[in-house]
Amino acid sequence: MPVSSQYERELRQVLAGVPKGVESVIRSCSPLEKEKMRQVVYRPFLVVRAAGSGMEGTGDLLALRGDMCFPIEVKSTRADKLYLSGRTKDQYAAMVHEGERCKLMPLYAHRRKGVRGDSWRIFRVETSNLTGRLRLLEKSIPPFPTNRNGSVYLNWDDGMPLHEFISLVCSPAGSEMDALHSLESRAMKANLFQSTLPSTSLEELKPAQSIPQKPLDVLAELRRRRS
Repeated sequence: MPVSSQYERELRQVLAGVPKGVESVIRSCSPLEKEKMRQVVYRPFLVVRAAGSGMEGTGDLLALRGDMCFPIEVKSTRADKLYLSGRTKDQYAAMVHEGERCKLMPLYAHRRKGVRGDSWRIFRVETSNLTGRLRLLEKSIPPFPTNRNGSVYLNWDDGMPLHEFISLVCSPAGSEMDALHSLESRAMKANLFQSTLPSTSLEELKPAQSIPQKPLDVLAELRRRRS
């Protein structure tokens, strides 16, 4: 099995919540990292391998769940940095294009070889039209760093550890926050709708129908009382 396919399979089993695959990846992780990574077992993704039939921008894997979907490009290096050029640069541009076209958040998963603990880091491909849950996640997942020329590259140290990503998208607290955000959004829309309607309340109509009183003329009142 090619090395790239081996790491794709490793990540696929984790995101799919396969217990054996998760335990294999977290073998050298800390107890806290293990606890966070195991959350995916209870809120797994359907993960499929993207067909390599000339469709640029689809990534290597596609992770789907009822509330979100990510195309994921998998990269593995022994060094901490990976500079994009040639085909890898074209891949990134295609991921940006498909993300914009379909309002998705493409991700890069960078696997660093020879590292103990959590050896995966997650990066977000920047797009401008995210909505809903993806827009909320955008603030938490780091984008690609850029060099002095403004070109993007992968720096493993700048990425989000996979166990943190799993905790972000799979924790029960995250699910409850989504529900709360949905309720708040609906409440705001309802309030906005109500504020645009003309009032039919009798209490609110009375002040509008009453005849306004003239301001009191103090000097005129004093002259009247002296006379």
